[in-house]
Amino acid sequence: MQNVFLVTSKGYTKKQAGMMFFAFGMSQFLFQAPAGYLMDYSQNKVLLLGASVVVTSLLTLATAAFAAENGGNLGLMIFVKVLQGIATALIPPGLNSITQGIVGTEGMTAQVSQNEMMHHLGTAIIVLTASLLAFVIYPNVGFLFIVSPIACIGVIYYLKLIDAEDIDHREARGLPPKKHVPKVVSFDVAHTPQSVEDSIIRKPSFNFGFGTSFSHDGTESCSSRANTPLQILKDPQLMVFLLICFSFQLANGTVLPLVMQTLAVGNGRTGILMSGLCIAIAQVFMECSAEVCGKYSAKYGRKPLYVFGILSLPLRCLILTILLTVIENAYYPFSDYIDEVVILFTQILDGIGAGVFGTMYVLVSSDISGGTGRFSLTLGLTTAAITLGGTVSGYFGQALAMDIGYKETFGILGYISCIPSFLYICFMPETLPGMDKSIDEISENGLDYQQIW
Repeated sequence: MQNVFLVTSKGYTKKQAGMMFFAFGMSQFLFQAPAGYLMDYSQNKVLLLGASVVVTSLLTLATAAFAAENGGNLGLMIFVKVLQGIATALIPPGLNSITQGIVGTEGMTAQVSQNEMMHHLGTAIIVLTASLLAFVIYPNVGFLFIVSPIACIGVIYYLKLIDAEDIDHREARGLPPKKHVPKVVSFDVAHTPQSVEDSIIRKPSFNFGFGTSFSHDGTESCSSRANTPLQILKDPQLMVFLLICFSFQLANGTVLPLVMQTLAVGNGRTGILMSGLCIAIAQVFMECSAEVCGKYSAKYGRKPLYVFGILSLPLRCLILTILLTVIENAYYPFSDYIDEVVILFTQILDGIGAGVFGTMYVLVSSDISGGTGRFSLTLGLTTAAITLGGTVSGYFGQALAMDIGYKETFGILGYISCIPSFLYICFMPETLPGMDKSIDEISENGLDYQQIW
């Protein structure tokens, strides 16, 4: 919505808006892994998350309040977006580490699904309300950004209801819970489970793994010890998943802004309303997708649902390419309204793809990081890959749209979107713990897992 506001109400060019959000995305990318590393060690997760939400909301208001006409103070706006990117980098690892610390790894599937459902429902309500108000008060749509502090107040209120004692900071990292911490004996000191917890959680060693070896005799590689960041980066499964996250968002990140621009640019207040409907429709179906992921990913595994969600993107790009081709070469009564309605309906596929992806990437990150003690760092890395893909996609997509047109851009994005599907099908194994046992149980009940896949 900020992108549409800047282009339609402040006279920014697509390139100027693209530069701003490129700076935002790159600052997010650079700080997400450090943010995850910080969350792994911090026992003030709720405070850090609350602070990042407040700063993000204030900087959103600053964007609406201080953006000059035609990008007159573009340098200041880029600086605001850099600060906002740094603040928002703490939100994904903060929210999900708190979640895992409360419900544990066994409860993550259901709880992440619930979190994503509430996230998408809240976004749909706010965007739809803001779009209707924008339709009424156009062109003074900058006032709509007041919804950001209103939502921020709600977030802070509910964060204050979380009892810090309910967060197991070991499980929040992906380590065994407190009661399962084994006794660890060093050369000269016998460490109790509490002292082990202190050394792991409260005192970062800043040991990134260079020159460190771990035995498999139950001493040095004990399950209570967190892996070094270098060990995490050496995991080939994580590397494949990072490439999948990057390539998916490289294709997906710019599709929604381009769709919104085809509806908004030159259509005044109606365009603002249609842009809001784009987001609201997608968010409603994202909520449904998150619910499906919560119900079935623990039963049938992560891979079938993940591939299903990813494959919706090339189909969406194909439909948009065909639709814009028809629009260019045909005219019929009320064609403009019919075309806009059809374009809106392609957002159902966005809801399916992004809804599945947004839920499942957190769950797969949790699966991969299980037992490493680096859940937030792993999630920071995967989120950084998504952010980098989205940032490059935004600039790349806008440049293509200006140079060769929307139809050809959607076609190119469709080809790129086949890459993550291929990588996941061919190179990414099932990550759900104990899935082999579940497959055996399903087969005993007469259901062939290969048919599900």
